[in-house]
Amino acid sequence: MRSAGFWLKAVAAAGTALWLAACVGPQTPPVMTPLPPVSPPAPAPLPETPARPLPYIPPSQRLSALPGWETSDAFIALEALRGTCAYQQGRQFAAICAELATAEFESPDEIKVWLEARLKAEPLEGQGLLTAYFVPEYPATRQPDVEFSQPVRPKPADLEMVDGAWMTPPQTAGVPVAARRQNGRYVPYYSRAEIEAQPATGASLYMRPEDYFFMQIQGSGFLSLPDGHRVLAAYAANNGLPFIGIARIMTDRGILSASQTSGDTIRQWLASHRGPVAQEMMNQNPRYAFFTIDTSRSEPLGAAAVPLPAGSAIAIDPAHHAYGDLFWIDANAGTLKGAFPVYQRMVSALDTGGAIKGRIRADLYMGVGERAGLEAGRVKHALRKWRIVPAY
Repeated sequence: MRSAGFWLKAVAAAGTALWLAACVGPQTPPVMTPLPPVSPPAPAPLPETPARPLPYIPPSQRLSALPGWETSDAFIALEALRGTCAYQQGRQFAAICAELATAEFESPDEIKVWLEARLKAEPLEGQGLLTAYFVPEYPATRQPDVEFSQPVRPKPADLEMVDGAWMTPPQTAGVPVAARRQNGRYVPYYSRAEIEAQPATGASLYMRPEDYFFMQIQGSGFLSLPDGHRVLAAYAANNGLPFIGIARIMTDRGILSASQTSGDTIRQWLASHRGPVAQEMMNQNPRYAFFTIDTSRSEPLGAAAVPLPAGSAIAIDPAHHAYGDLFWIDANAGTLKGAFPVYQRMVSALDTGGAIKGRIRADLYMGVGERAGLEAGRVKHALRKWRIVPAY
């Protein structure tokens, strides 16, 4: 039999075990605070591409040295450069045109400062003549009558462009010439008088004769029809004969004085003498233009196939200058009554014309319609020119 001491020790051991169990109990896992994500190190900044350094331009070649630059219209200059960019993209103006594509201007002064830093002027020796032209807008009909008797003639089927060496008599080899076949030979195409004596095959519209005469000089025109339609009579070809202005002939005959030979004055005389008398006078200019009727175009294109910005484009002689060339013109001392005295502006060479011959010669495009025509008909100014080229 166990002693009392034994049971006292057993009870004590059990109590100790229960106390320890109560102290330990179920353990709660520790709360882990997540560490913030580690961002990758920022890449080292790339070195900035340095801006193109603006070139040094000698004082004599700066645009600011051009006559009339300070008072000229900055927007006309900007439109001229845009016309050049439209044709010359990828050529000598490529870098400047790329800058212009993203440039923004808030004032005319900003435009001039931008242009002055990138362009320079090279004078062309000599003095010549500035005239002007426009795209007329005339009434027309679908059927001829007494007033609208002039057919708008399309390019004739027998008009061919051939090498001058093939002509009879021979002309300059390698130069295309307007010709027709006669007895197996190529001969010069018909004159104005001869053309007007023939039936107008393929003509669908009719105009006043004096309007048509001036449209031929201008090279194209918009025609307004009685039903409200408006179409473009676009230049298609010419007969290759030389252009002869009738202003001097009318002066020599005593019909008009030298100060009265503006375009609107000559037109009024032709209208008041409509018929054989006016036709005989128009026949003094043997050159004849033919047209294509275009119902899709809303603005005229020059010979460079680029839309013409009014007041900022000129026609040039392609024998001396290239399409897309940029110029500064200084033209003054207009000789015609009511003429604007001075034309000083930047212009782009985007067109040509039969009467535009020579290095210091330009025909300034004025725009569309009667107002442009009134100004264009009064331009006959002494001309100086500068070629505008990139400064870098």
